[in-house]
Amino acid sequence: MITIQSVWFEDGNIFVKMSNDSIIGTPISWYPNLSKGNDAQLKKFEIKGNGNWIHWEELDEDLSAEGFLSVVSTPVATH
Repeated sequence: MITIQSVWFEDGNIFVKMSNDSIIGTPISWYPNLSKGNDAQLKKFEIKGNGNWIHWEELDEDLSAEGFLSVVSTPVATH
């Protein structure tokens, strides 16, 4: 099982480093509760469930490793 190892924020994006050494980044704007947070609130998270999800108590947000992995495995339509 691939899990979340670390989390950071840069240029309006959230990045996660996974246990397989991949790095996945998505815009913070994809997550309405995170979008409402300031820098200090965004940095107040816990990696829970042995790396299965990230939890922000103050922002009432949970993001899962599975969710991040689905972003990279979703085919992108080309025209």
